[in-house]
Amino acid sequence: MAITADSTILELLQAKPEAAEVLMRFGMGCLGCAIGRGESIRQAAAAHGIPLDELVAALGIQE
Repeated sequence: MAITADSTILELLQAKPEAAEVLMRFGMGCLGCAIGRGESIRQAAAAHGIPLDELVAALGIQE
């Protein structure tokens, strides 16, 4: 399964554990919280005021 901006944070971390460091750099400190399990990368970026294009580029995933 390809990870995209519509994948959940949980799916991202399961597929790419090293992504935790990238998310932390962008200020997403609550990686294991309940919201993160069902929240998409796109939704998390919007909630944290992070430009989606910058986040997906840093994560190496497709928008």
